[in-house]
Amino acid sequence: MNLAPYACHPTHSRGRRHPEPAAPTRTEFQRDRDRIVHSTAFRRLVYKTQVFLNHEGDLFRTRLTHSLEVAQLGRSIARALRLNEDLVEAIALAHDLGHTPFGHAGQDALNACMADHGGFEHNLQSLRVVDSLEERYPLYNGLNLSFETREGILKHCAPRNARRLEAREPGGVAQRFLARNEAAASHVLQPGLEAQLVNLADEIAYNAHDIDDGVRSGLITLTQLEDVPLFDDFRRQTLADHPLLQGRRLLFETIRRMLSAQVYDVIAATRQALDVAQPADVAAVRGQAALVQFSAPMRTQSQQLKRFLLQNLYRHAQVTQTTVQAQRIVHDLFAAYRATPAEMKPAFASQTNQPRAVADYIAGMTDRFAAREHERLTGLRLLG
Repeated sequence: MNLAPYACHPTHSRGRRHPEPAAPTRTEFQRDRDRIVHSTAFRRLVYKTQVFLNHEGDLFRTRLTHSLEVAQLGRSIARALRLNEDLVEAIALAHDLGHTPFGHAGQDALNACMADHGGFEHNLQSLRVVDSLEERYPLYNGLNLSFETREGILKHCAPRNARRLEAREPGGVAQRFLARNEAAASHVLQPGLEAQLVNLADEIAYNAHDIDDGVRSGLITLTQLEDVPLFDDFRRQTLADHPLLQGRRLLFETIRRMLSAQVYDVIAATRQALDVAQPADVAAVRGQAALVQFSAPMRTQSQQLKRFLLQNLYRHAQVTQTTVQAQRIVHDLFAAYRATPAEMKPAFASQTNQPRAVADYIAGMTDRFAAREHERLTGLRLLG
């Protein structure tokens, strides 16, 4: 394993919450990846919304296909930078395990329902899934993943939640968020490079596949995308090489070139940042500003693309209409289960913290299960 000195080496892992003997044929991070792939929460991702709800079409991305694309991009970049590919893959495959049904619409609705009970954050929920909610092993709840994978999963965390986590696990995965709020900006603590890489691979993946899904849906057009420099530059290059190309082949080739350019840009910009920072090890990485990065011109173009997708796809009237219906489903389910906990599965109905148990139950649902449950409890069919 030809890892750079600043990469996360599995033999130097900070370990698991419940100590276990090493596996004879797998590293710690390979073991994490395998546990994630075999988890129930991972299988549910195939029926959870990325942008378009599950019933709207068979070829749109889901949380599962998105996670696979993030893992593929992340491994490609990690290989070039001599980072730990297995850790990158484990974080990428687990980073959305806590997402609700109906994408960000479901998350916002569940956060509103939980406003008086600690709120809801999908990153924190992903950590709850791997730490507590999965039930697979005889001696502990959760998947008992390594510290480095868990740290990468917890991409964001509000200070109040970080304090709660820190109280239960002193010096654990939440510590850096408390340091972020107490220290000067120049001393902000960062996760390892593999976690930083997944954050950026996530952005690259969803920008690209949301263009594809947006055009496939008919909500955005190739003509509109001519106003987006990051896309249009590669569309023009593609047509210069293949003047007769059109339709989906033109779209796919443009996106392919755009993805490749972003990957190569991240590799070059990160190498330059590492050359300047010269981190000796993972500990040195944590004291630096984020080192996995775009170049300044690519960052500007990526932000322009994100603004275009926000204005023309995520806020499109058709998407907004389904968003309203999806949020009503989540609100109604929360109210129904709070009023009658016995409507949930017994493992959730018996919990002492009922609001959090309801949130856990709803967050674990797929789109279609949530819609069916809503119809069962209310008699209304809002989706599908």
